[in-house]
Amino acid sequence: MAKKTSQTSPSDNATIHDQKLHRGAGGELHQFAEDGMPVLTTAQGGPVSDDQNTLRLGARGPALIDDFHFREKIFHFDHERIPERVVHARGYGAHGYFETYESLAAYTRADLFQRPGEKTPAFVRFSTVAGSKGSFDLARDVRGFAVKIYTQQGNWDLVGNNIPVFFIQDAIKFPDVIHSVKPEPDRQFPQAQSAHDNFWDFITLTPESMHMIMWVMSDRAIPRSFRFMEGFGVHTFRFVNAADESTFVKFHWKPKLGLQSVAWNEAVKINGADPDFHRRDLWQAIQSGNFPEWELCVQLFDQDFADTFDFDILDPTKLIPEEILPVKPIGRLVLDRMPDNFFAETEQVAFMTQNVPPGIDFSNDPLLQGRNFSYLDTQLKRLGGPNFTHLPINAPKCPFHNFQQDGHMAMRNPVGRVNYQPNSWNQGPRESPVQGYRHFPAEEQGPKVRLRPESFADHYSQARQFYISQTPPEQRHIAAALIFELSKVETPVIRERMVSHLSNIDETLASKVGHALGFKSMPKPADAAMPTRQDLEPSPALSIVEQGPKRFEGRKLGILVSDGTDAAIFKALLAEITEQKATFEVIAPKIGGVTLSDGNWIEAHQMIDGGPSVLYDAVALLPSAEGTGDLLKEATARDFVADAFVHCKFIGYVETALPLMQKAGIADSLDEGVIALGAARDVMTFIKALGKLRVWGREPSVKLN
Repeated sequence: MAKKTSQTSPSDNATIHDQKLHRGAGGELHQFAEDGMPVLTTAQGGPVSDDQNTLRLGARGPALIDDFHFREKIFHFDHERIPERVVHARGYGAHGYFETYESLAAYTRADLFQRPGEKTPAFVRFSTVAGSKGSFDLARDVRGFAVKIYTQQGNWDLVGNNIPVFFIQDAIKFPDVIHSVKPEPDRQFPQAQSAHDNFWDFITLTPESMHMIMWVMSDRAIPRSFRFMEGFGVHTFRFVNAADESTFVKFHWKPKLGLQSVAWNEAVKINGADPDFHRRDLWQAIQSGNFPEWELCVQLFDQDFADTFDFDILDPTKLIPEEILPVKPIGRLVLDRMPDNFFAETEQVAFMTQNVPPGIDFSNDPLLQGRNFSYLDTQLKRLGGPNFTHLPINAPKCPFHNFQQDGHMAMRNPVGRVNYQPNSWNQGPRESPVQGYRHFPAEEQGPKVRLRPESFADHYSQARQFYISQTPPEQRHIAAALIFELSKVETPVIRERMVSHLSNIDETLASKVGHALGFKSMPKPADAAMPTRQDLEPSPALSIVEQGPKRFEGRKLGILVSDGTDAAIFKALLAEITEQKATFEVIAPKIGGVTLSDGNWIEAHQMIDGGPSVLYDAVALLPSAEGTGDLLKEATARDFVADAFVHCKFIGYVETALPLMQKAGIADSLDEGVIALGAARDVMTFIKALGKLRVWGREPSVKLN
């Protein structure tokens, strides 16, 4: 029989106190850190020494599988929600193909890059990050850009975003950044919004997030359409050729139709008018045969470039400016078919960064290493078991053979006697050292440590470079976004902390935000591990306006009509819009339609109550004199005109629409973006102007931001 232990004596309590330990009323042992706060522990109660860095081999080495704390933390995070995705819950997908431009055999043995002109099936899922499945499309948020390519050597999942950097440098912090941006747990709001205390508290305590914050506060976070946004692989990967030679690679998706975003005021109104705006846009484009297209471009570089680059190529909060290392187009992605069933395909598709064919390998980027470890857990939880690869959307389209068997909802099992290897029956698949996947034999050495490399320590220089790369309108939008978001933060010290970080990025920006928030004095700049570099040149490739399409292709014109609308001008508009490979919608007082001046009847796509101008890239005002009189009684008609002007859109108008423009308050503020359509010949001038998309010179006068 075990000897009974005596109750704790006063001397024992003293010892416990000296060790920062304390027994609770129930006899449980509490541990306290040096600052008096409870010690962070694992779910098993083991105290944690470092919750900021994954265990790795050396400061820049690979993550180690025996990091039980990271494994438990990410495992629990991956299993928080069922069946909805924890992140990227609101998504929309489409089928298509990837076409290779030229052989890349010199760089990679990946099969899909060997034969020019070859087309490989693909599936793409676009998404927001923070919101639930029921949230709206135009949240200010990162957009997921995940591509599954069904190669002849297995599936390749390039699981990226529309922003080339991320909030954190180490995957162990991923649960924290997502917890902070999700609805606050005691009140379960706000939904799909980052404008609250928890998010900005985490961000301001995590300086490595500052570069990403500049992107998320920019117009990149409110894209006009999936079709008009870039995609990025984010991390540094490796190409490995047949001789096992490695070349570092970063992946970029460039939209054929160019970049475009919306204004924040516009986004808020779009969410009210059509919360499925992005989904509807992609559906309509593909159904009408206007197939969205992107070029896959790469930045290729060797170890010498990596060693001489200003920042660590393993740091996921950094990018390589295209002016320093130009991108090389290597293929194109075309989306030409919608899913037959949303749930079976878009909802059940399982992306995993570790899905790569032979010839593509990983770097030691600590965020990528953690993602490789995490995604399998996510799919097991969401899809119910290990056989999620049996679902058609996830199954390879090439032959595959293995001895995996049974499990929940197994649809395939080994046939015959043999289900193991090696065996004496000369049956079943065998490994192939020649054809099989071979990791690049990188040499690694170093102590087993939890450590962030010093080369990751500059948190402000590229944030500054991004900001100074923006045009004046884009800089105004960043400031306005920061002011709006921080105005929703209830804790003053968090607002002050963020402005102190902004001072390390751009003093003018910090001052503008601080003044708008009502600061009586500016806080001192935040302590920085490394000073902000002032010598980094602007990168025009980082600006949406600088990378604008210069054409109206793929966009939509809203045409406001009434009975008696000039038929010649209307028909000329339709002809020119079609010539530009753009689309249009007719907005009328009634959904039934109107009779034109030549007596022809045209059907309307929207009635004025349901077709606000925020849904269109430009508008044309074509009501007759009598029709304008009727529209003057409609508040929605006034808003249609006023919003188009305030959102800096091009407006074409006939003379009979002037009273409506007067009521909207813009008749005395006409600029080069408001173009008179006196006759059919004026239509070409109007349509040519639309390629600029916005009249940003108007913005300061309308005080949009």
